[in-house]
Amino acid sequence: MDAFDVIHPVWFFKGSRALMADLVHHCGIIVSAKLSLGQREVKIQEGPLYRAEGYPVSISCNVSGHQGPSMQDFQWSIYLATAPTREVQIISTKDASFSYAVYAQRVKSKEIYVERLRGNSVLLHITKLQMKDAGEYECHTPNTDRKYLGSYSAKTDLTVIPDTLSATMPSQTLRKKESEPLELTCEATKATAQHTHLALTWYLMREGESQAIEIISLSRDFLLAPGPSYAARFAAGDVRLDKLGATSFKLSIGRLQPSDQGQLFCEATEWIQDPDETWTLITRKRTDQTALKIQPAARDFEVNITARSSPAEGKPLELICLVVGRGSDLQFQGVWLLNGKEIAQIDAGGVLSLKTDYRDRASQGLLQVSKLNPQAFSLKIFSVGPEDVGTYSCEVAEVLRTQTNSWQVLQRKQSSVTQVKLREPAARNVTVSAEQQAVWEGEELTLLCKAGGDAGPLSVSWWLIPQAQTTPVFVAGMEQDGTVQLGVSSPGPRSHSNKRLEKVDWATFRLEIVSAMVTDSGTYECRVSERLQNQAKELQWTQKIAITVKSLKSSLQVRLMSRQPHVTLTHTFDLSCIVRANHSDLELPCSVTWQFQPAGSGAFHQLVRITHNGTVEWGNDLSQFHRKTKVSQSSLRSQLQIHDASVEETGVYRCTVEGYDRNSLYTSGPARVSATSNPVRITVTFPESKLSLNSSSQVQELPISSSTHIECSVLSRSAGNLPLAITWFFSPAPTSESYLKILEIDQTNVVKYGDAFQTPQSKQKFHSEKVSQDLFLLNILNMEANDEGHYHCAAEEWLLSTNGTWQKLERKTSGLTELKLRPTGSQIRVSKVHWLENATEHEEVGLSCGLDGPDSPASLYSVTWYWSRENAVSQMLAHLQYDGLLEFGQEGRRRALHCYRSSPTDFVLKLHRVELEDAGMYWCRVAEWQQHGSPGKWLNQASDESQRMMLRVLPSESTFSSRICSSEVFLHFLIVCPFLMLLLLFASLLCLCWKARKLSQLSLSAQKEKALWVDMKRVSGDWTTGRKTKDAEPQGEPMLMEGM
Repeated sequence: MDAFDVIHPVWFFKGSRALMADLVHHCGIIVSAKLSLGQREVKIQEGPLYRAEGYPVSISCNVSGHQGPSMQDFQWSIYLATAPTREVQIISTKDASFSYAVYAQRVKSKEIYVERLRGNSVLLHITKLQMKDAGEYECHTPNTDRKYLGSYSAKTDLTVIPDTLSATMPSQTLRKKESEPLELTCEATKATAQHTHLALTWYLMREGESQAIEIISLSRDFLLAPGPSYAARFAAGDVRLDKLGATSFKLSIGRLQPSDQGQLFCEATEWIQDPDETWTLITRKRTDQTALKIQPAARDFEVNITARSSPAEGKPLELICLVVGRGSDLQFQGVWLLNGKEIAQIDAGGVLSLKTDYRDRASQGLLQVSKLNPQAFSLKIFSVGPEDVGTYSCEVAEVLRTQTNSWQVLQRKQSSVTQVKLREPAARNVTVSAEQQAVWEGEELTLLCKAGGDAGPLSVSWWLIPQAQTTPVFVAGMEQDGTVQLGVSSPGPRSHSNKRLEKVDWATFRLEIVSAMVTDSGTYECRVSERLQNQAKELQWTQKIAITVKSLKSSLQVRLMSRQPHVTLTHTFDLSCIVRANHSDLELPCSVTWQFQPAGSGAFHQLVRITHNGTVEWGNDLSQFHRKTKVSQSSLRSQLQIHDASVEETGVYRCTVEGYDRNSLYTSGPARVSATSNPVRITVTFPESKLSLNSSSQVQELPISSSTHIECSVLSRSAGNLPLAITWFFSPAPTSESYLKILEIDQTNVVKYGDAFQTPQSKQKFHSEKVSQDLFLLNILNMEANDEGHYHCAAEEWLLSTNGTWQKLERKTSGLTELKLRPTGSQIRVSKVHWLENATEHEEVGLSCGLDGPDSPASLYSVTWYWSRENAVSQMLAHLQYDGLLEFGQEGRRRALHCYRSSPTDFVLKLHRVELEDAGMYWCRVAEWQQHGSPGKWLNQASDESQRMMLRVLPSESTFSSRICSSEVFLHFLIVCPFLMLLLLFASLLCLCWKARKLSQLSLSAQKEKALWVDMKRVSGDWTTGRKTKDAEPQGEPMLMEGM
């Protein structure tokens, strides 16, 4: 069976598009298998499309690959967002009754219509969009083929957005004068959520015209383009369009013209880029009109002529034709008349036209006609003759360039006449002078010869009558054409090169003898000659002067001076080497050698040498002077100037001067005399810093999530604009003595953030900006509650020495700037429960932080945990953002801490193994975040801190042996005590032994005495008594003594 037969039953259901689509869908495998080319395809303009309410929209649709007639029909429908499956018919090219009732009236009134571009392509037009027109549009083409094959409809989305474009300019009436400037400002704003571009055009509506003239426009691609009528003025910079801020557009016209009169307004248009990358205008707004009235400038003028009425024959003559009282923008052409006949004409463009005889004279350089400026014309005759005598006048015409590029005469004005006559030549007086009539050998001798009278071509010759002679010798001469001839006035090969004859002006001639010799003494005679035009006779005038050249015999005296023996670091100091001779008026070619003895050195080194012929020779041992030393020198004075003084320039300076003869400029002869100056000690000291900052305090109250900046203003600084290092500090409390360093910009502009501001979030929030040499800003983005506090800056002046090391001169601190957050209306309360816990070392501790009261479903919360010890700066431990991102203050504590959210408004911080140093105060700050705008941006609304939570960490229990080992004192006691006890026991034993020995000795002595006493009794025979005594022996020795 043929595959086409499968879809034959579709013809019996013609008119049911839904059923037809199902059949095409189920049979699509067969169709695509047999027919992949030439099938019907409907294409609609790609969406989504965004158009503004109240403005038109056009949607294109075309069909290709169809069979049957070339004229295809189109049916347009819409699927509203409220009923996305229900088709609402709008309009059809086939059936006039196709429209549903909701669209029938708009179709009938042509508010909605279809424009056929070709037989298979149409445009759906809605002239005035309504918000209810938003939806999914479908373009359907009824089948005209033998079989159903391909697509018969296509859809696109249309979104109707509000019209937010606004263009405003106050309506006013301005009265201006011609050539005055004009500035008008137009405010254009939009609040469209989609990405759109704004274009703006200024227009002029002249009186009686229906079409506005475009002045200048800023396109949607941000390109400036003038209107055709203002292109030339725009190129000249007379018409400008400037964007001031985000919404203001200023039109500037530098010089108004009468054609600018009329009604001015600006038109703003909003453009959006469709998915097919074409730009479409969606909104348009015009401002109120400003009436501009221009008072034209006065255009009347007068013509004056000036000239020298009686020039001498052969002298130049110049006539000036001047226009006065004219308008600033008029153009003129001038005509010169002699005895009422035109001799020359120059138009407004500078094109010159001369009569035949004057054209020849101009080609020979004898006549010149020019336009000095737009209001002045010149006629110059370089050599007046009898043919130039007569009455001169000039005629000036105001002209205007026509469309054919020709000049149209508006009005003519003629000057008064002036009479030109020739004046007879008068006798001239000649004066000869010398700068010095008595000069020293080797000095320059200068003689001036000046002729009086009217200007004219002159020739001159100089003659010398040597002393004790009467015959003049030719020295030098100059012809009228400037040709110079030199004579020989003294023997030697340099006689010619030693003289120079110059023409200072038409009447002054200068003779210079560069290095005078004794043989140049005598009487000099100047002869001035003049030959008149067309005359063979030559007139001559003379004058004399006596000159003495003295022999050179002198010696040099050199003195070194300085007004700054104590120089501040980086400043400039001068040393002057002054040359004096026995004869104060003597000037010799001299070479100067500057020498320097550094501090602590015993020898002088050559710093720089300036030879008598101007050569500069630097020393090899003091290279640091080359880039900072300037030497200026005259005949009797040499000045050494050292910039950017450093400590290395401290030492003793001196100069040596060598004098040469004038002839040594051309030869390498030896110095005739030399002298060394007195030494001068220069001491370089550190400068006194004049650094001063603005110390005033201020308070800024800002809304949350806003941005601001803090100024660090330098009121004064040390000379030399030393580099500054700027450091910004922050303290949350005004009484805190310790400030946190935010960031520092050192003297080399390297930025370093403080330890507490090393996180990417802090680096993004805080950044410094250098506005000028004396103004620095700290920019703070997205203000939060944590940013409240006091800020100040510190400035340090640094000095870079020549050895490359930096030295700090001064440090100053600015006043405090307090930042406060303005309440947003949103408030949260963090639980203020007092918490105190004792934990044993190495245990796990959990800290809780939560909100009191219900949370807002539109809010998310972030928490920041802090820790501090007594009299210590607080540290940020962890920051759990509203989106779940976790940051740690110190990366090393990541394993010891665990921060998580137990519920949307409850947070827990766990310390896995607490150490003794973890004891201290803990607290949290909870911030509320809400989404604003579309697309939404999360903004900080409010924040609150918890009560301080005290954690005490107790040492863990230990064994007896560990306690002993842990106590150094007890361990020492256990080691020393047994040793002491042994010493005491040994001493006791020694003592007992000594006592026992002593008792033994006493007992032996008593026994001996007792034995002696018994023997004596026995001798006396008193046995009884002796017995008694023996019985009484226990009573002691007194009885024995008594018996004795």
